[in-house]
Amino acid sequence: MRQVIEERELTAEGPSHRSARRGGRSAAVNLAESPLTWLHARGHLTDAQFDAGERLRADWERAQLAPSVTMRWDPVRVSGGGDSGLTQGERQIVAKARFDGAVAAAGPGLADVLWRVVCAGEGLPEAERALAWPVRSGKLVLRLALDRVAEFYRIG
Repeated sequence: MRQVIEERELTAEGPSHRSARRGGRSAAVNLAESPLTWLHARGHLTDAQFDAGERLRADWERAQLAPSVTMRWDPVRVSGGGDSGLTQGERQIVAKARFDGAVAAAGPGLADVLWRVVCAGEGLPEAERALAWPVRSGKLVLRLALDRVAEFYRIG
């Protein structure tokens, strides 16, 4: 993974979203690191849960891309990918269908934290506060949701 390091001002809650001011306390923050990667690197998620989360995020990102309507400047691909033979719009529709199926497989009670952490990139403490959940409950619920998404994607 490519790192995007930026100096951030330290506050009582942790690094703020503002760049560091001169003379104040600061910390280097990797903006490219997702909360899912953080949890996996510290052993809170299994490889299958991490892979399921990354696959869900990739489908979410592909589903959000608008189809190309003008000339395409992409280099010509010699070998097709997983969605070979499909147009850009069809790939978007297929990714949206996979994303909707995976979220439905997670279930209505688990989909909220799943979307917030995996797709929106919120940290678990922020997601717990937004959902008015007890502290440290989000990790358990996220793991359950990722297990169901791994079953949907047939991972692990």
